[in-house]
Amino acid sequence: MLRIKHIILSAIITAGCFTACKKDDAPAPSGDDTVKATLSIQFDNIAGDRNLQLNTGIYTNAAGEKFTVERLKYYITNISAKKANGETFTVPKDSSYFLVSEADAASQFVKVKVPEGEYTSISFILGVDSLSSVMDIRKRTGVLDPSGSMDDGMYWEWNMGYIFFKMEGTSDAAPADPSGRHNFRYHIGGFGGYSAPTLNNIKTITVDLTAGGIARVRQGREANVHLMVDILKMFNGAANVSIAAHPTVMFGDFSTTIANNYTQMFHHDHTEN
Repeated sequence: MLRIKHIILSAIITAGCFTACKKDDAPAPSGDDTVKATLSIQFDNIAGDRNLQLNTGIYTNAAGEKFTVERLKYYITNISAKKANGETFTVPKDSSYFLVSEADAASQFVKVKVPEGEYTSISFILGVDSLSSVMDIRKRTGVLDPSGSMDDGMYWEWNMGYIFFKMEGTSDAAPADPSGRHNFRYHIGGFGGYSAPTLNNIKTITVDLTAGGIARVRQGREANVHLMVDILKMFNGAANVSIAAHPTVMFGDFSTTIANNYTQMFHHDHTEN
């Protein structure tokens, strides 16, 4: 009987040791990085030191030309956020396509889910990446749906490509059309694809948040990165753009000049945590 008890006790001890070893070998929980919360990015369109007002605001570019903006839209896509230690989270593509419109206040708040943490910079594409521009049309939904984009005036059906940035308005510097209106139009696109292999206006923009306040992303609250988007930078950049000289710019070589300029439009003002 004593021998049987000894055998049973040994078996219990061995089973307990095996169970403990199994627990020790199990991977540790991944922690806060698996918990996601909302990061909001606000695109606040301005003209210099003034708030942008469609149809009524009158602004002056570096060439001294006065103008009024009637329409402003642009794509913000492929968003990522970076922590101070260099760890970067890239938002899944299907949750990272937005069309910002000055006429739609809600569209100016871009909201994505990222792991909890403190982020010191954000990056995004102004435009639509080349793979998304040519992927199966049935997979392009939401703001990338070509039929909807054409309704928004943000898709060239003839060129099978998205308009990344659109600004339209009036200026006495522009020539009069048959109706007597002095219109200017800037429709910038081009992803370097099969239709125009040398024209690539996709621009990746990185914004440092350390000076204006890092984004502290936590569940139960929403961190909002407030960006000022100065449309005068489109005119007054590395090369000044004159409305008189270039009243209409669409799919052509000069579009790269405007694309290079508008990368400077984005300035981090502050972060609301």
